[in-house]
Amino acid sequence: MINDYSRVVLLVVSSFFCVAWSVSGRAGESEQAVASSNSPALLSANAAEKRYLIIHADDAGMSHSVNLGTIDAMENGVVSSASIMVPCPWFSEFAKYCRENPEKDYGIHLTLNSEWSYYRWGPVAPRDQVPSLVDKEGYLWDNVRQVAENAKASEVAIELRAQVDKAKQFGVPLTHLDTHMGALISRPDLLEVYVKLGLEYDLPVLFSRDADGRMAREYPALAKKGEKLRKLLDDRKFPVLDHIAQFYGGDTHEERRENYLKSLRTLQPGVTELIIHCGYENDELRAVTNSASRRDGDRRIFSDPSVAALIRGLGIEVITWSQFRANVAAE
Repeated sequence: MINDYSRVVLLVVSSFFCVAWSVSGRAGESEQAVASSNSPALLSANAAEKRYLIIHADDAGMSHSVNLGTIDAMENGVVSSASIMVPCPWFSEFAKYCRENPEKDYGIHLTLNSEWSYYRWGPVAPRDQVPSLVDKEGYLWDNVRQVAENAKASEVAIELRAQVDKAKQFGVPLTHLDTHMGALISRPDLLEVYVKLGLEYDLPVLFSRDADGRMAREYPALAKKGEKLRKLLDDRKFPVLDHIAQFYGGDTHEERRENYLKSLRTLQPGVTELIIHCGYENDELRAVTNSASRRDGDRRIFSDPSVAALIRGLGIEVITWSQFRANVAAE
Protein backbone atom coordinates (compact mmCIF):
# COMPACT_ATOMS: atom_id res chain seq x y z
CA MET A 1 0.00 0.00 0.00
CA ILE A 2 1.47 3.38 -1.02
CA ASN A 3 1.34 6.02 1.72
CA ASP A 4 0.02 9.58 1.56
CA TYR A 5 3.43 11.07 0.85
CA SER A 6 4.45 8.97 -2.14
CA ARG A 7 1.10 8.31 -3.77
CA VAL A 8 1.06 9.74 -7.29
CA VAL A 9 -2.28 11.47 -6.87
CA LEU A 10 -0.85 13.53 -4.06
CA LEU A 11 1.77 14.78 -6.45
CA VAL A 12 -1.03 15.59 -8.85
CA VAL A 13 -3.02 17.61 -6.35
CA SER A 14 0.18 19.20 -5.08
CA SER A 15 1.01 20.32 -8.58
CA PHE A 16 -2.52 21.47 -9.41
CA PHE A 17 -3.00 23.38 -6.23
CA CYS A 18 0.68 24.42 -6.56
CA VAL A 19 3.48 25.01 -4.14
CA ALA A 20 3.87 27.93 -1.71
CA TRP A 21 5.22 27.43 1.87
CA SER A 22 4.57 27.75 5.76
CA VAL A 23 4.52 26.83 9.68
CA SER A 24 3.20 27.06 13.47
CA GLY A 25 3.17 27.54 17.54
CA ARG A 26 1.74 26.76 21.25
CA ALA A 27 -0.95 28.03 23.67
CA GLY A 28 -0.75 31.77 24.38
CA GLU A 29 1.81 32.49 21.68
CA SER A 30 -0.18 30.63 19.04
CA GLU A 31 -3.36 32.51 19.90
CA GLN A 32 -1.56 35.76 19.15
CA ALA A 33 -0.46 34.40 15.78
CA VAL A 34 -4.02 33.73 14.62
CA ALA A 35 -5.99 36.76 13.46
CA SER A 36 -9.07 37.69 15.48
CA SER A 37 -12.30 36.57 13.88
CA ASN A 38 -13.76 39.95 14.88
CA SER A 39 -11.15 41.91 12.95
CA PRO A 40 -12.26 44.27 10.18
CA ALA A 41 -11.31 43.52 6.60
CA LEU A 42 -7.60 42.79 7.07
CA LEU A 43 -6.77 40.84 3.97
CA SER A 44 -7.24 40.59 0.27
CA ALA A 45 -7.04 37.55 -1.94
CA ASN A 46 -4.81 39.69 -4.16
CA ALA A 47 -2.78 41.38 -1.42
CA ALA A 48 0.22 43.04 -3.02
CA GLU A 49 2.78 42.38 -0.29
CA LYS A 50 1.05 41.00 2.81
CA ARG A 51 1.30 37.27 3.48
CA TYR A 52 -1.64 35.36 4.97
CA LEU A 53 -1.60 31.70 5.91
CA ILE A 54 -4.26 29.09 6.63
CA ILE A 55 -2.55 26.21 8.45
CA HIS A 56 -4.87 23.34 7.67
CA ALA A 57 -4.96 19.83 9.18
CA ASP A 58 -6.49 17.22 6.86
CA ASP A 59 -7.98 13.81 7.73
CA ALA A 60 -9.75 14.60 11.02
CA GLY A 61 -12.13 11.76 11.81
CA MET A 62 -9.90 9.12 10.23
CA SER A 63 -8.80 7.59 13.54
CA HIS A 64 -8.72 8.32 17.26
CA SER A 65 -5.02 9.20 17.23
CA VAL A 66 -5.49 11.54 14.25
CA ASN A 67 -8.34 13.25 16.10
CA LEU A 68 -6.21 13.73 19.21
CA GLY A 69 -3.29 15.06 17.19
CA THR A 70 -5.48 17.46 15.24
CA ILE A 71 -7.15 18.79 18.38
CA ASP A 72 -3.77 19.22 20.08
CA ALA A 73 -2.41 21.24 17.16
CA MET A 74 -5.55 23.40 17.01
CA GLU A 75 -5.61 24.10 20.74
CA ASN A 76 -1.91 24.27 21.56
CA GLY A 77 -0.43 25.17 18.21
CA VAL A 78 -1.19 27.44 15.27
CA VAL A 79 -3.29 25.09 13.18
CA SER A 80 -6.15 27.39 12.23
CA SER A 81 -8.44 25.03 10.32
CA ALA A 82 -9.17 21.33 9.83
CA SER A 83 -11.24 19.16 7.51
CA ILE A 84 -13.15 16.02 8.42
CA MET A 85 -13.50 12.66 6.65
CA VAL A 86 -17.19 11.98 7.22
CA PRO A 87 -17.22 8.31 6.06
CA CYS A 88 -14.51 7.30 8.54
CA PRO A 89 -15.10 5.33 11.78
CA TRP A 90 -13.95 8.12 14.13
CA PHE A 91 -15.98 10.92 12.52
CA SER A 92 -18.48 11.08 15.38
CA GLU A 93 -15.73 11.72 17.94
CA PHE A 94 -14.42 14.71 16.04
CA ALA A 95 -17.95 15.94 15.34
CA LYS A 96 -18.52 16.08 19.10
CA TYR A 97 -15.41 18.24 19.45
CA CYS A 98 -16.73 20.54 16.71
CA ARG A 99 -20.07 20.97 18.47
CA GLU A 100 -18.31 21.80 21.73
CA ASN A 101 -15.89 24.22 20.04
CA PRO A 102 -17.97 26.00 17.38
CA GLU A 103 -15.64 29.01 17.29
CA LYS A 104 -13.00 26.99 15.43
CA ASP A 105 -12.80 26.45 11.68
CA TYR A 106 -13.96 23.15 10.13
CA GLY A 107 -14.42 21.86 6.60
CA ILE A 108 -15.36 18.56 5.02
CA HIS A 109 -12.58 16.52 3.46
CA LEU A 110 -14.80 15.13 0.71
CA THR A 111 -13.82 11.48 0.51
CA LEU A 112 -14.07 9.05 -2.40
CA ASN A 113 -11.15 6.80 -1.39
CA SER A 114 -10.44 4.24 1.31
CA GLU A 115 -6.71 3.86 0.79
CA TRP A 116 -5.34 1.78 3.67
CA SER A 117 -4.85 -1.99 3.52
CA TYR A 118 -6.69 -3.14 6.65
CA TYR A 119 -8.53 -0.05 7.87
CA ARG A 120 -11.23 0.81 5.37
CA TRP A 121 -14.58 2.54 5.05
CA GLY A 122 -17.53 2.65 2.70
CA PRO A 123 -19.74 5.47 1.43
CA VAL A 124 -22.14 7.49 3.55
CA ALA A 125 -24.91 7.08 0.97
CA PRO A 126 -26.53 3.64 0.65
CA ARG A 127 -24.32 1.42 -1.51
CA ASP A 128 -27.15 0.62 -3.90
CA GLN A 129 -27.38 4.34 -4.73
CA VAL A 130 -23.65 4.69 -5.47
CA PRO A 131 -22.49 1.32 -6.88
CA SER A 132 -19.84 2.92 -9.11
CA LEU A 133 -18.05 4.29 -6.04
CA VAL A 134 -17.32 0.99 -4.29
CA ASP A 135 -15.16 -2.08 -4.87
CA LYS A 136 -16.32 -5.68 -4.72
CA GLU A 137 -16.04 -5.63 -0.91
CA GLY A 138 -18.26 -2.57 -0.62
CA TYR A 139 -15.50 -0.13 0.34
CA LEU A 140 -14.69 3.12 -1.42
CA TRP A 141 -12.03 2.68 -4.10
CA ASP A 142 -8.44 2.24 -2.95
CA ASN A 143 -6.93 4.91 -5.20
CA VAL A 144 -7.78 7.90 -7.34
CA ARG A 145 -7.14 6.09 -10.63
CA GLN A 146 -9.95 3.67 -9.76
CA VAL A 147 -12.24 6.59 -8.95
CA ALA A 148 -11.45 8.24 -12.28
CA GLU A 149 -12.04 5.00 -14.18
CA ASN A 150 -15.25 3.90 -12.46
CA ALA A 151 -17.14 6.70 -10.73
CA LYS A 152 -20.30 8.12 -12.27
CA ALA A 153 -20.54 11.86 -11.71
CA SER A 154 -24.20 11.60 -10.75
CA GLU A 155 -23.34 9.09 -8.01
CA VAL A 156 -20.42 11.21 -6.84
CA ALA A 157 -22.88 14.07 -6.34
CA ILE A 158 -25.15 11.79 -4.29
CA GLU A 159 -22.29 10.69 -2.05
CA LEU A 160 -20.87 14.18 -1.54
CA ARG A 161 -24.28 15.54 -0.59
CA ALA A 162 -24.66 12.67 1.86
CA GLN A 163 -21.33 13.58 3.46
CA VAL A 164 -22.24 17.26 3.82
CA ASP A 165 -25.72 16.42 5.11
CA LYS A 166 -24.35 14.00 7.71
CA ALA A 167 -21.88 16.57 9.00
CA LYS A 168 -24.67 19.11 9.30
CA GLN A 169 -26.92 16.57 11.05
CA PHE A 170 -24.13 16.00 13.58
CA GLY A 171 -24.01 19.73 14.25
CA VAL A 172 -20.63 20.47 12.70
CA PRO A 173 -20.35 24.22 11.95
CA LEU A 174 -18.91 24.18 8.42
CA THR A 175 -16.77 26.83 6.75
CA HIS A 176 -15.44 25.12 3.59
CA LEU A 177 -14.98 21.97 1.50
CA ASP A 178 -11.89 20.26 0.12
CA THR A 179 -10.98 16.98 -1.60
CA HIS A 180 -9.26 13.92 -0.13
CA MET A 181 -6.31 12.77 -2.25
CA GLY A 182 -7.39 15.11 -5.04
CA ALA A 183 -9.98 12.61 -6.31
CA LEU A 184 -12.31 15.41 -7.35
CA ILE A 185 -9.79 16.89 -9.79
CA SER A 186 -9.21 13.56 -11.53
CA ARG A 187 -11.84 14.30 -14.21
CA PRO A 188 -13.43 17.52 -15.50
CA ASP A 189 -16.95 16.40 -14.61
CA LEU A 190 -15.91 15.55 -11.04
CA LEU A 191 -14.21 18.93 -10.68
CA GLU A 192 -17.48 20.54 -11.76
CA VAL A 193 -19.47 18.45 -9.26
CA TYR A 194 -17.08 19.61 -6.53
CA VAL A 195 -17.35 23.32 -7.25
CA LYS A 196 -21.10 23.24 -7.80
CA LEU A 197 -21.55 21.38 -4.51
CA GLY A 198 -19.87 24.28 -2.74
CA LEU A 199 -22.14 26.75 -4.51
CA GLU A 200 -25.20 24.64 -3.66
CA TYR A 201 -24.36 24.50 0.05
CA ASP A 202 -22.89 28.01 0.17
CA LEU A 203 -19.51 26.64 1.26
CA PRO A 204 -16.20 27.83 -0.24
CA VAL A 205 -14.07 25.11 -1.83
CA LEU A 206 -10.33 24.57 -1.88
CA PHE A 207 -9.31 26.06 -5.23
CA SER A 208 -6.26 28.02 -6.32
CA ARG A 209 -5.57 30.84 -8.75
CA ASP A 210 -2.08 29.41 -9.09
CA ALA A 211 -2.94 26.80 -11.72
CA ASP A 212 -1.10 28.25 -14.71
CA GLY A 213 -1.11 27.19 -18.34
CA ARG A 214 1.45 24.45 -17.78
CA MET A 215 -0.66 22.86 -15.06
CA ALA A 216 -3.77 23.17 -17.17
CA ARG A 217 -2.01 21.37 -20.02
CA GLU A 218 -0.84 18.62 -17.69
CA TYR A 219 -4.21 18.05 -16.01
CA PRO A 220 -7.15 17.96 -18.43
CA ALA A 221 -9.73 18.71 -15.73
CA LEU A 222 -8.14 22.13 -15.27
CA ALA A 223 -7.71 22.77 -18.96
CA LYS A 224 -11.39 22.10 -19.58
CA LYS A 225 -13.04 23.51 -16.49
CA GLY A 226 -10.60 25.45 -14.32
CA GLU A 227 -11.08 29.00 -15.61
CA LYS A 228 -14.86 28.64 -15.93
CA LEU A 229 -15.23 27.25 -12.42
CA ARG A 230 -12.98 29.90 -10.87
CA LYS A 231 -15.23 32.52 -12.46
CA LEU A 232 -18.28 30.92 -10.82
CA LEU A 233 -16.52 31.16 -7.46
CA ASP A 234 -15.49 34.77 -8.08
CA ASP A 235 -19.01 35.72 -9.13
CA ARG A 236 -20.32 34.41 -5.80
CA LYS A 237 -17.56 36.28 -3.93
CA PHE A 238 -16.19 33.00 -2.67
CA PRO A 239 -12.58 33.10 -1.48
CA VAL A 240 -10.07 31.54 -3.88
CA LEU A 241 -6.57 30.85 -2.62
CA ASP A 242 -3.51 32.35 -4.24
CA HIS A 243 -1.32 29.36 -3.37
CA ILE A 244 -1.48 25.91 -1.79
CA ALA A 245 1.46 24.12 -0.18
CA GLN A 246 1.87 20.59 1.16
CA PHE A 247 4.10 17.51 1.59
CA TYR A 248 7.52 18.83 2.54
CA GLY A 249 10.28 16.30 2.02
CA GLY A 250 12.99 14.97 4.27
CA ASP A 251 14.05 11.56 5.52
CA THR A 252 14.02 12.55 9.19
CA HIS A 253 11.85 14.69 11.43
CA GLU A 254 14.66 17.24 11.71
CA GLU A 255 15.00 17.50 7.92
CA ARG A 256 11.26 17.92 7.45
CA ARG A 257 11.12 20.57 10.17
CA GLU A 258 13.97 22.48 8.58
CA ASN A 259 12.25 22.30 5.19
CA TYR A 260 9.07 23.75 6.69
CA LEU A 261 11.05 26.59 8.26
CA LYS A 262 13.04 27.32 5.11
CA SER A 263 9.87 27.40 3.06
CA LEU A 264 8.25 29.83 5.47
CA ARG A 265 10.90 32.39 4.70
CA THR A 266 9.95 32.31 1.02
CA LEU A 267 6.18 32.36 1.52
CA GLN A 268 4.66 34.30 -1.36
CA PRO A 269 2.38 37.33 -0.94
CA GLY A 270 -1.34 36.65 -0.89
CA VAL A 271 -3.31 33.91 0.82
CA THR A 272 -1.71 30.46 1.09
CA GLU A 273 -3.10 27.28 2.58
CA LEU A 274 -0.53 24.92 4.06
CA ILE A 275 -1.91 21.37 4.24
CA ILE A 276 -0.58 19.14 7.01
CA HIS A 277 -1.61 15.85 8.63
CA CYS A 278 -1.53 15.56 12.42
CA GLY A 279 -1.59 12.54 14.69
CA TYR A 280 0.06 10.72 17.56
CA GLU A 281 2.47 7.96 16.63
CA ASN A 282 1.08 5.00 18.57
CA ASP A 283 0.03 1.40 17.94
CA GLU A 284 -3.28 2.46 16.41
CA LEU A 285 -1.83 4.87 13.88
CA ARG A 286 1.12 2.60 13.00
CA ALA A 287 -1.38 -0.20 12.28
CA VAL A 288 -3.35 2.09 9.96
CA THR A 289 -0.63 3.89 7.99
CA ASN A 290 3.09 3.98 7.36
CA SER A 291 2.93 7.78 7.63
CA ALA A 292 2.40 7.68 11.42
CA SER A 293 5.77 9.25 12.23
CA ARG A 294 5.26 12.05 9.70
CA ARG A 295 1.82 12.83 11.12
CA ASP A 296 3.25 12.90 14.62
CA GLY A 297 6.01 15.14 13.33
CA ASP A 298 3.56 17.60 11.77
CA ARG A 299 1.73 17.81 15.09
CA ARG A 300 4.95 18.51 16.98
CA ILE A 301 6.21 21.09 14.50
CA PHE A 302 2.95 23.01 14.43
CA SER A 303 2.61 22.94 18.22
CA ASP A 304 6.07 24.38 18.80
CA PRO A 305 6.11 27.90 20.35
CA SER A 306 9.28 28.78 18.46
CA VAL A 307 7.49 28.23 15.17
CA ALA A 308 4.64 30.53 16.20
CA ALA A 309 7.26 33.13 17.14
CA LEU A 310 8.91 32.76 13.75
CA ILE A 311 5.60 33.34 11.99
CA ARG A 312 5.05 36.55 13.93
CA GLY A 313 8.60 37.69 13.37
CA LEU A 314 8.20 37.28 9.62
CA GLY A 315 4.97 39.28 9.65
CA ILE A 316 2.87 36.38 8.40
CA GLU A 317 -0.74 36.47 9.58
CA VAL A 318 -2.42 33.14 10.31
CA ILE A 319 -6.12 33.18 9.40
CA THR A 320 -9.09 30.83 9.03
CA TRP A 321 -11.37 30.03 6.12
CA SER A 322 -14.13 31.93 7.89
CA GLN A 323 -11.99 35.07 8.07
CA PHE A 324 -10.88 34.64 4.46
CA ARG A 325 -14.46 34.47 3.28
CA ALA A 326 -15.62 37.43 5.38
CA ASN A 327 -12.86 39.64 4.04
CA VAL A 328 -13.39 38.68 0.40
CA ALA A 329 -17.13 39.33 0.79
CA ALA A 330 -16.39 42.75 2.27
CA GLU A 331 -14.28 43.89 -0.68
